[in-house]
Amino acid sequence: MSENRLVVFDMDGTLIDSQAAILAAMNHAFAACELPAPPPAEALSIVGLSLFEAMQTLRPRLAVPALNALVDAYRDAFVLQRAQAGGEAAAPLYPGARAALDRLSADPCVLLGVATGKARRGLDHALHHHDLGAYFTTLQCADNHPSKPHPSMLHSAAVECGVPRGVIVGDTEFDIMMGRNAGFATIGVLWGYHGRARLEAAQPDFLIDDFAGLDDALQRLWG
Repeated sequence: MSENRLVVFDMDGTLIDSQAAILAAMNHAFAACELPAPPPAEALSIVGLSLFEAMQTLRPRLAVPALNALVDAYRDAFVLQRAQAGGEAAAPLYPGARAALDRLSADPCVLLGVATGKARRGLDHALHHHDLGAYFTTLQCADNHPSKPHPSMLHSAAVECGVPRGVIVGDTEFDIMMGRNAGFATIGVLWGYHGRARLEAAQPDFLIDDFAGLDDALQRLWG
């Protein structure tokens, strides 16, 4: 068995706080489709899902063509945001995120990855503008996989890194469920878009309040 250890991070709500951009794009999409926008808490509750599944969760009674129209309008809104205001580039990293990535990447036995519901274009934009790309050995996104909580992204990450399994770090129940489905250990973070009760119900191995707690949780998982 390889000695390498894989740690995979979710992006939105875990590494970057993109809620302002997400809510603006959601409001634009629903307005463009002449539908009432969901309240902010409801809109953020679906972060992590792929776009179609997210819209279907928000509006389960809509027909597929109407859901596809919402998806297209949301994507258009993000493209416009990136051109006008930076999009993900304007979304701040959470406190301690870069320092945690620095600490982990300094260990030659630790490999880092991303598993996100974002499209590859959005992921590349975020990594480039926050200068994060060099940290990650594997990048998994919605373009090539079923939506979370399907384990496909984590299975692919493990194969790419040559390890049997790893640890997923994320802020939503979808991340925790994906990890459990893939046989990964799971760390839920409490600074993102799903609250403590929802994360606890998903039964992560650990819950942490800030990035300062990540190292201890990983060491306890690795024994």
